[in-house]
Amino acid sequence: MNILAHLHLASLANSSIIGNAAADFVKGDPYRQYSKRIADGIMMHRRLDKLIDNLPAVKQAKLLFRPQTQRVAPITLDIIWDHFLAKNWPNYVTSVSLNEFNLQIKTIVDKDITLFSSDFSQFMSHLWQGQWLVNYANIDFIGRVLNGMANQRPKLVLLRDTFLDFTDNYHQLEQSFITFYPQLIIQATDRQL
Repeated sequence: MNILAHLHLASLANSSIIGNAAADFVKGDPYRQYSKRIADGIMMHRRLDKLIDNLPAVKQAKLLFRPQTQRVAPITLDIIWDHFLAKNWPNYVTSVSLNEFNLQIKTIVDKDITLFSSDFSQFMSHLWQGQWLVNYANIDFIGRVLNGMANQRPKLVLLRDTFLDFTDNYHQLEQSFITFYPQLIIQATDRQL
C-alpha cells in the first residue's frame, strides 16, 4: 500500500494519522522515539505492509509483470493500489469526498510534522503541492510518479517500464484490488490491523 490507502485505513482504525504517514521515514523501534499513539500508528503501517505483501491476490498480481520488471513490481503495486482507491473512492467512502479527505489529512499531519525528519517534511510538502492523494486517480499521474521515482534512484530505473505492465494488465489488477481491499476495510474498522 502506498500513502492514500495507509491513511484511509488508519482513519478507519482510529490510528495515528501522522504515525501511519511517517512510518517509512522512521528507523528502529518507534516506541523509543515517539508517543505510544504515534508509535502504534507506525507499527500499524509496518504490519499492513507485511500483510499486503503476503496476500495471495497481491502475489498473483506481481506475476502479471514481465520477468524483467518483477523485481520492482511490489513498489509499483503499492502505487497502483492507491490509484484504484482514488479512482473508486466513492465505492469505499461515502461520508467525505477525496478532496475533503485530503484537506482533513493535511490539517492533521501538519500539526505534528515537526516531530519527524526533514525528509518526511519534504515528502509531505511535495505530496500536498502536487495533490497526490487526489491525482492518484489519474493514470497519467501514475506514470509520472513511476518516472519520477526511476529518475531519483538509479537502482529503481525499471519502475519506468512497469507502467506498461500496469496499463496492459489494468483490469486484472483492478480486480485484484477489488478482491482484497474490502477485507482490509473490515479489519481496519474492527481494529484488527
